[in-house]
Amino acid sequence: MLSAALRGGAAKRRIDALARPGVARPAKSRRLMHTAAMNPGSCLCGAIRFDAGPIDTMEHCHCSMCRRHHGAMFATFANARTSEFTWLGGQDQIAIYPSSERGLRPFCRTCGSVAPTVLPDWPEIVFVPAGNLEEDPGIRPSYHMYAELDEPPDNPDVVQGHCLCGTIAFEFTGRPERLHNCHCSRCRRARGAAHATNSFFQREQLTWLSGESDITSYKLPEAVRFGQDFCRHCGSPVPRVVVSTGKVVVPCGSLDTAPGMAILSHIFVANKAPWFEITDAIPQWEALPA
Repeated sequence: MLSAALRGGAAKRRIDALARPGVARPAKSRRLMHTAAMNPGSCLCGAIRFDAGPIDTMEHCHCSMCRRHHGAMFATFANARTSEFTWLGGQDQIAIYPSSERGLRPFCRTCGSVAPTVLPDWPEIVFVPAGNLEEDPGIRPSYHMYAELDEPPDNPDVVQGHCLCGTIAFEFTGRPERLHNCHCSRCRRARGAAHATNSFFQREQLTWLSGESDITSYKLPEAVRFGQDFCRHCGSPVPRVVVSTGKVVVPCGSLDTAPGMAILSHIFVANKAPWFEITDAIPQWEALPA
């Protein structure tokens, strides 16, 4: 799997990972002493706001659709009850991409953050992207889904990728300069995930193969450089060119091929999501590396 290639070693299944892709083993819910009755959340730009209510279960999903839609190495969902979930604003800002006959992928039209969804097969459950929760829900993920997938090809000369709907495709020549897991609150809200995994290339390494005109760009007003570029059709994060630095920030969940570099570090761990535990041996930094 791609996450194994980025770690530079064999994939590890944690918590109560699946015995085989798509089939979950029974897992004991990891609930804390005080489960939050209210769980507010929002997208990156703040247009979409909600109160999820009590969270019953959480799980990590490693399927290719979730990876592309979130632009992350895996998505984490907090499962709320439809009867206790409340929209506080911004429902008119939600676009929905139908990724399959029964799959719906909602996202903010302005910033591209993944939004909560109710699927036709489970009308009583709201699947909330855990990265968009503002507080500790008082429960922890219980298992990994689709954790045993084939590893992507490793091309030493070209790194390729595309968005979920396939409209936007790109490639990079050569290897990235660096690769980090970022746990800052901005990245978590932008990707709706436990953290972002970003690789960094030079602008001259990037070639758009299709769909460059279908990219929507959002810059966080209070940030010097932080923003998110995403497909206007499916919401998938795509490479973002930072003009002031000449660098390209690449969401690794969008890649088809391994980037040819292991993750160098976890950064901004001082802002890590309270419900996510770092269990690997990759170096950690409270903010940026010294």
